[in-house]
Amino acid sequence: MLILLAGIFGIHIIGIVILLVATIDNAWWMTDVISTDVWARWIQTSGVWNLTDLPTGSHYPQDYLQAVQASSVLACIFSIIGIFVFLAQLFTLEKGQRFTISGAFQLLACLCIMIAAAIYTDRFHLDENDGWYGHCFILAWIAFAITFISSIIYFVLRKKTA
Repeated sequence: MLILLAGIFGIHIIGIVILLVATIDNAWWMTDVISTDVWARWIQTSGVWNLTDLPTGSHYPQDYLQAVQASSVLACIFSIIGIFVFLAQLFTLEKGQRFTISGAFQLLACLCIMIAAAIYTDRFHLDENDGWYGHCFILAWIAFAITFISSIIYFVLRKKTA
């Protein structure tokens, strides 16, 4: 059981790291000279990358952009809270109640990052043909899968003895 708990802890930490990289790093949408994330845009001019604000208008509706930003940050917060709750529940709650709250926090993190990635997919870069989704966008979807699997494992583990 100890190895199983260590594995779950490791999966949870991996999920947190992937969520943080997906939220913070600057590669949700890329072209040869532009790298865009949910916070700013990097443009390469004369071989130097320059930080600029995201454009406004129909390509970047502010309400959807703020929803993506908020959902990404909430996913990170819920997952980080979930790991601390996991550690607290491990030593304080009795069998049957253990890990339920951790699973709920992971499920919330899963839903938040799914909302962020889905909104970004549906509302941004629809008419741009010369770019591609960057590694952070892909990591956001991977984080969705990891946090979902982690939450399911927490719900299954709630009946096991530790």
